[in-house]
Amino acid sequence: MYNNNPTLEGIGNIDESKQGDVFYKEQMESDSNGKQFYIESYGCQMNFSDSEIVASILSDIGFNPTKNAENADLILINTCSIREKAEDTVRQRLRVFDKMKNNRPGTLVGVLGCMAERLKAKLLDQEKLVDLVVGPDAYRDLPKLVASASDGDKGINVILSREETYADISPLRLDSNGVCAFISIMRGCDNMCSFCVVPFTRGRERSRNAFSIVAEATDLFEKGYREVTLLGQNVDSYKWENPETKEVITFAKLMIMVAEIHPDLRIRFSTSHPKDITDDVLYAIRDYENICKYIHLPVQSGNSRVLKLMNRTYDREWYKNKIDRIYEIIPDCAVSSDIISGFCTETEAEHQDSLSIIEYSNYSMSYMFYYSERPGTLAARKYEDDIPLEIKKRRLTEVIRLQNQISYNHNQKDIGKTFKVLIEGDSKKSDQEFKGRNSQNKMIVFPKKEHLKAGDYVMVKVNSASSATLRGELI
Repeated sequence: MYNNNPTLEGIGNIDESKQGDVFYKEQMESDSNGKQFYIESYGCQMNFSDSEIVASILSDIGFNPTKNAENADLILINTCSIREKAEDTVRQRLRVFDKMKNNRPGTLVGVLGCMAERLKAKLLDQEKLVDLVVGPDAYRDLPKLVASASDGDKGINVILSREETYADISPLRLDSNGVCAFISIMRGCDNMCSFCVVPFTRGRERSRNAFSIVAEATDLFEKGYREVTLLGQNVDSYKWENPETKEVITFAKLMIMVAEIHPDLRIRFSTSHPKDITDDVLYAIRDYENICKYIHLPVQSGNSRVLKLMNRTYDREWYKNKIDRIYEIIPDCAVSSDIISGFCTETEAEHQDSLSIIEYSNYSMSYMFYYSERPGTLAARKYEDDIPLEIKKRRLTEVIRLQNQISYNHNQKDIGKTFKVLIEGDSKKSDQEFKGRNSQNKMIVFPKKEHLKAGDYVMVKVNSASSATLRGELI
């Protein structure tokens, strides 16, 4: 699977198919002041989760959502700042929205998230495309900032926090299939990977109250949701101490707490850092049927020298041993990864190491990118971005070609097997077919039956497979 957008290490996977998605709901339970808001979200799963928090905050002050930006009194873009291409896309959208303001005087335009924090002054004063700039830790301040911008002042708050987790805010599940939901369990990142801007745009790592996470998951299950994805920049470093009992809740313990809500509630998580995933996490996955047998374990490079330059804190052999341990404890686990081609000074031989570790790890899929230098990162300060673009693209093409073949072979081995599948809704190509994922995070498409609906679990036998999708029949 190829996605020419960046990954935020430890923050989850960027899904190009979701870029520009609009969070929308026909009716809201809050009182309306007659005003409407529109949100576009770009980038990682955490951004989409954050947009649901923003929607909840705006709902509390009487804003209703709209799926049409031209009708909105407030237009917001939740941004990704990990690659120049992502920022260019946002700027293009801001220019479109700026023209819309001419037809609807009084409309406010704001930028949220990582790009807001990084380019605050430029967006407000130099380019004059926005009225609001709000960083990831300042969403509670939105009511005041919107009011300030409405009065003609610039609304800005990009202060990073060491405490903010939004644990007490119930996200508004907009544009939801009613089956799958995200739950943010932590914010920020303490890993200083040299290529990554996330620690500078989202601040230091802090974990959310475990009981608030369990309460949110319980509420979702009672409302009919059947799958939750626990989100964090690096979920394996989740750690929360109960102030009363002093018990420390690790990520493994948290997963078990959520898994024990009900056997029909599936648990996924994103993303793991290889240095922090523990045997306790692997045993929890093994021992609980409703914790999915799937781990996203970004390697970034298969070469030890390049990994050291990236400040990944592990080498090639250490990563291979971790892969071995996963398959030893969970033989039916699927593992996916992130790969960066053309990092600073990468040689052809080192590129070959990345290809070989893809084969060794037998990834079910990967997110694959060529290196994009980001201002402010350690790599931008210390290393020269010296690999020509054409070489980066050629190496990336080789990575994609190999991964597609391995994904195809991986899926071919599933033909004839039967999997428990959670129905997520209609397939993209036909309303006569359902789509759903198995525990290994593989999408399976199969013919409908009248008595079934989204949220049901079914057993599906796989009859055929491509590199991206399994096709089967109900058993």
